[in-house]
Amino acid sequence: MTSSTAAPPAARWADFAGAEPALAATVEARFGAFTHHTLATLRKDGSPRTTGLEVRFLNGELWLGMMPGSLKALDLRRDPRFALQANPGDGTGMGGGDVRIGGRAVEVEDPGDRSGYVKEVEPPEPFHLFRTELTEVVRTRVEDDAYLVVQVWQPGKPLRTLRRD
Repeated sequence: MTSSTAAPPAARWADFAGAEPALAATVEARFGAFTHHTLATLRKDGSPRTTGLEVRFLNGELWLGMMPGSLKALDLRRDPRFALQANPGDGTGMGGGDVRIGGRAVEVEDPGDRSGYVKEVEPPEPFHLFRTELTEVVRTRVEDDAYLVVQVWQPGKPLRTLRRD
């Protein structure tokens, strides 16, 4: 007996930014604070693979560019699910909080989309290019040195804010 599970709803970056502009600005700022971040993909055997990655927010999209034949690109071709964690930086300050994004990566082959990316980013060629479809955005921060605050956004749902002391 097989069971099929529908993929969770997903949204493009512009959809998220339109729904939650303040949170989107915070997330972009966290990713913009450092060049390298951590991407988690799934290996052939289903175990996680974590690797470094640069990301770009351009034209209402969150883009993932990768070297040709990289294992993370091959992982995403096989199974598009990913988790992306912003670099926390030095020490424990984490200004803006900890942010992570979950979703699916869609490889971009369209020459027009690729040339627009190349014009803006000037990556070494050849390269793999993926556009993201978000299934979750999470920000975790400490408030007033007393509360852990977790904000969770998922497509089609209101922003949830959880506070723990």
